Amino acid sequence: MKHKILVATTNPGKIAEIRAMLNLDVQWMGLSDFPDIEQVKEDRDTFADNARKKATYYAKATGLWTIADDSGLVIDALGGAPGVKSARFSGDKLKGDDRTLIDHRNISKVLKLLEGVQKEKRTARFVCCLCLTSPEEVLTETQGILEGLIADKEIGTNGFGYDPIFFVPQLNKTVGQLTAEEKNAISHRGNAIRELKPLLDKLLEKGQKA
Repeated sequence: MKHKILVATTNPGKIAEIRAMLNLDVQWMGLSDFPDIEQVKEDRDTFADNARKKATYYAKATGLWTIADDSGLVIDALGGAPGVKSARFSGDKLKGDDRTLIDHRNISKVLKLLEGVQKEKRTARFVCCLCLTSPEEVLTETQGILEGLIADKEIGTNGFGYDPIFFVPQLNKTVGQLTAEEKNAISHRGNAIRELKPLLDKLLEKGQKA
């Protein structure tokens, strides 16, 4: 019987990225598989604390090993905003709101706040903190970062979130212009997952031998 691992998100893009990069022979679950579980409030001050809170909560609620991430955009000219509020920077999600609509509202707010800010001062980074827990304990935590600049308009339609305005100088493209494979090779989440993979491999191997 395959080991079940819950990815604590309703975002299909995140689940697809994690599944593809970990490439493990496990049964992947998402929060949509547990519609009766109340969603946890992400009210901590750091990405790491939010990821740990989510993973611990959902692991205990489902009895499954759980991977949770908290990730977002940190913009130097905005004092680190939107930071842990990246997903709800333009306001809380309303019933019936489409994720694409929310993304565009968040992007519009960032671009408006950065109007007139020179290119060299538009430095930013994507940060991702991952936490893997069992129902009993935190098993491991990792972090990944991608440095870049905020473009002055949306470029590209791939990815999700702030990808179309996050410019990667070494590629001369926004993340929104990258294929899924190109994005996974450099992304903050990709970097965090690459750190997680050998640790999770060992934990699964240890569990199978137990």
